[in-house]
Amino acid sequence: MDNNGIRTSSVEILTETNTNRDLRKTAEFKVYKRRWFILFVLCLLNCSNALIWLTFAPVADQTARFLEISLDNVNWLSLIYMVIAIPLSFGTTWMLDTFGLRLTLILGSWLNMLGSLLRLVGLIKVLADSVRFPVVMGGQVLGALAQPLVIFSPTKLAALWFPEHQRATANMIASMSNPLGLLFANIFSPLIIGYTNSLLWLMIIYAVPATIACFLATVGIRASVPPTPPSASAEASGSESFLQGIKLLVKNKAYMILLFSFGAGIAVFTCFSTLLEQILCIKGYTNDFAGLCGALFIVFGVVGAALLGFYVDKTKKFTEAMKINICLTSLCSAAFAVVSQMRDQKVILGVVCSLFGFFGFSIYPVAMELSVECTYPVGEATSAGLIFISGQVQSIIYIVLLQALTTFIADSPLSSCASGGDANLSWKVPVLVMAGLCSLATCCFVLFFRTQYRRLHAEANTSLGKNTGSTPAQTGDGPKA
Repeated sequence: MDNNGIRTSSVEILTETNTNRDLRKTAEFKVYKRRWFILFVLCLLNCSNALIWLTFAPVADQTARFLEISLDNVNWLSLIYMVIAIPLSFGTTWMLDTFGLRLTLILGSWLNMLGSLLRLVGLIKVLADSVRFPVVMGGQVLGALAQPLVIFSPTKLAALWFPEHQRATANMIASMSNPLGLLFANIFSPLIIGYTNSLLWLMIIYAVPATIACFLATVGIRASVPPTPPSASAEASGSESFLQGIKLLVKNKAYMILLFSFGAGIAVFTCFSTLLEQILCIKGYTNDFAGLCGALFIVFGVVGAALLGFYVDKTKKFTEAMKINICLTSLCSAAFAVVSQMRDQKVILGVVCSLFGFFGFSIYPVAMELSVECTYPVGEATSAGLIFISGQVQSIIYIVLLQALTTFIADSPLSSCASGGDANLSWKVPVLVMAGLCSLATCCFVLFFRTQYRRLHAEANTSLGKNTGSTPAQTGDGPKA
């Protein structure tokens, strides 16, 4: 055979080798339709858990009457979620990264369903009156145990089942199902109680989605990971052990800045949602209007999260998008601090609350993705879970601080507060402090946060065979502050 024949044969062999390599790569990174089913189950579970969390808050007076308890005890039916979430979160992050998504979601769905059914049992008339509240509280405790298992899962699901151009969108859809559940609780709890005048029927109706979610999770989720990974990073997901991952996170400067800044953002949003009615009633705004502002806050927040989720999925500009939106969120927080102290400004207040939610909620899925990008290959549940813990701890501190800064007003003729004179508190200083805390977190993030997108960088090197000398779009270098 002549040299031309040898060269031709070599080219054919080389071409065949490259083709086989490409085929193996194509087979290696594959997506499966079942990922949408798992996403749907997680959304239903997340929404149901939020319904259980906030069931009683919008109908606190009726709950106190039905169960023959004080309003303080009614408040504890919701506060128990926050108390349990903080210590349990560490175990949840370890469980997600160690035992996988399937076991975590199934356990969470069963706890959620059993909690909803136990609340129902607590309202059966055959039980003694002294036993009914503890049984209902037991149901709330089971729901609280399920919350971290559910709320930490979106980032893990997006990383393991979705390709890189769908991760932020999947994270957004799963994450925003939780505030949607809070919105539904605010809307449907008063409607159901008003129509049926029965707390038992409220428990029955809210147990339905919890039971459906448990059935779908138990029967339909058959694996924690797909047969083949959807991306190069999914193969190395959680490659670091839990304790080693914690050590790496503590040493990661960019992550610690994100941990403080976004945790403070979660705390500000918790304060806003918790204290909104008390802040507005002293200026003469009704509970119905406060509820409308809360609804606008959530609805526009979900819209903003959807739009920004789609945008960052296409552009991968996580840092830029978050820095711009967190600045706009701080401006809205300052605007609310000013407008909430004015009377007869319903339109402006509604607009400010809508914009506050639109820019603030949109940060959540982006921040969750950014926490994974700057800490890869640490487990997704660990990096996202510690941020949630930071938010819960700061929420408690902020709420206690803001309540301590209120001052009593002896005469407030325009007050519409349901508790009368005892609730006539001036919130002028607390809302200004809340805006200041939000601005402090914003300045910290904008000035000091910079990172490489390690997960995208690793995927670029795997798929393109390039070294670390990639373009900024591939490495995801954060802008220099």
